[in-house]
Amino acid sequence: MSDATTNLLLPYILAAQAQKHVTHNEALRLLDGMIQLSVIARDLAAPPTSPADGDRYIMGSGATGDWAGWDLNVALWSDGAWLRLPPRVGWRVWVEDERLLLVYDGAGWVGTTPAALQNLALLGVGTTADAANPFSARLNAALWTAKTVAEGGTGDLFYIMNKEAAGDDLGLTLQTGFVTRALLGLFGSDRLRLAVSADGSTFFDGLSIDNATGITDQPQLPRFKAWTNFDNYVGVDTWTKIGLNNTDYNEQGAFDAATGLFTAPASGTYLFGATLLYKINASATARMRGRLVLNGATQIRGSFGEISGGHVSLATALWLQTMVPLSAGDTVELQGYFRTADGFFAADQTSFWGCKVG
Repeated sequence: MSDATTNLLLPYILAAQAQKHVTHNEALRLLDGMIQLSVIARDLAAPPTSPADGDRYIMGSGATGDWAGWDLNVALWSDGAWLRLPPRVGWRVWVEDERLLLVYDGAGWVGTTPAALQNLALLGVGTTADAANPFSARLNAALWTAKTVAEGGTGDLFYIMNKEAAGDDLGLTLQTGFVTRALLGLFGSDRLRLAVSADGSTFFDGLSIDNATGITDQPQLPRFKAWTNFDNYVGVDTWTKIGLNNTDYNEQGAFDAATGLFTAPASGTYLFGATLLYKINASATARMRGRLVLNGATQIRGSFGEISGGHVSLATALWLQTMVPLSAGDTVELQGYFRTADGFFAADQTSFWGCKVG
């Protein structure tokens, strides 16, 4: 019969043994050192100089002094001496200074986190995952970096997201207070879309790219083209706003056909242009001018033009084009002018257009 237990090597009290309490106390001392095992630190090469009773450590390789030959064992300071606790397979230990749980595998102490995490149903980082969000993280920063060539990688990094069919949704949802403010991805098709919302329910596409052609569209870009379906009469020496009562397109409703005014829906840089076609009234000696006017009062620099040569009715045309920075709410209008003789700005071909470019 052995004089010690098989797993923990605790000494037995033998038959007819004298001073049984010594053996019993030794077994209790060993149990006190091994059960609910927690060590102050690991990988020390030499014993600390002033240990407290009950202190425990895991020795590193090449241990010296009282620990010589005890590599990877547990050392227990008890009753003024170091006791050696040889680990067995399956021992678990909490390393206090690292806040780390280790397990002895027969060759060394290894972390309890597995090398590979596979087929997890839920994973929460700093928070609790649930069925709706099986992977959840609550943190202030996240980093993805490529594995370098020196580390055996390629130096590249690809983050892949995949959906089953073109009609499904795939994208990033950007929220404030858990209310969606922006969407970026492939929603209902394979076109790349960037959409924004003020309330999380009504969305506006700011950008759309056709995956088949690469052609980019800005569906909400302020832009218009207005024209007149009647001849605008203008007298002599009088700047007159031209009536443009039709639009070919009018995104954001920025042009008002009733007033002939474009009103900037947002601050930025705008590009404008106009075509003025001359139509005779009584005399071909008329001299035609055109310009764009800001807020009904200020001529926009670069928008003025004049044709002073001989005019041909329904053939002589004047083209204007300029860029201008606008604040939200600013208005722009097209004005015409005749000197020497009056005339008309002809229907159908007289037009005014513009768009936001920056």
